[in-house]
Amino acid sequence: MVRAIISPSVLASDFGQLTAECKRMIKNGAEWLHMDVMDGHFVPNITMGAPILSCVSKGIPDIFMDCHMMVAEPEKWVNDIADAGGALYCFHLEATTDPLALINAIHTRNMKAGVAISPDTPSTAITDEVANEADMLLVMTVYPGRGGQKFLDRCVPKVAELRARFPEKDIEVDGGVGPKTIDVCANAGSNVIVAGTAIFNAPNPGEVIQLLKNAVDTAQAKLAPK
Repeated sequence: MVRAIISPSVLASDFGQLTAECKRMIKNGAEWLHMDVMDGHFVPNITMGAPILSCVSKGIPDIFMDCHMMVAEPEKWVNDIADAGGALYCFHLEATTDPLALINAIHTRNMKAGVAISPDTPSTAITDEVANEADMLLVMTVYPGRGGQKFLDRCVPKVAELRARFPEKDIEVDGGVGPKTIDVCANAGSNVIVAGTAIFNAPNPGEVIQLLKNAVDTAQAKLAPK
């Protein structure tokens, strides 16, 4: 049975107080922080890069930065993100022609490797060979590039398909996830939950984080082999 991990998306934070915002999430029970790196090429938006991640990791030395690389040519940024303190480097399958070589490069820099798919990419595009080498699989439940989008229910079956193939793998969902959509994600088999506005804008972020975690734990208990 995989364990629940909540990874608040800093895209919903006050970037002017980024380190303080990350500390606030950790204090409220977040285990990972989801860092959306966008380059203006793979997606139309531009957010943050390695220099900002480096500042955060210096301010919070033990932070686990779950780096979601929405970038063209993700091979180019492995060393920069590793040097900046990234703990997990998640690239988009659509952005590379050699995912296995990229996973190996990520592991060489002592980071976990994640493989992400956008809403129009089928889960079967993640081959068994690639998934077995990766540490995490990410199913986007909105189109990558900006926060606050509506959750796409049609992406949920991809989570279930991946969970059936990889019962022990960390499977992350990202996009429009919150108290109203967590159950469908958790019941499909996702155990790593990215949520932005649902957590950062909540009067009590700790309550939301615990609610999300409880939903995953309950779903995983049901999915566990009898």
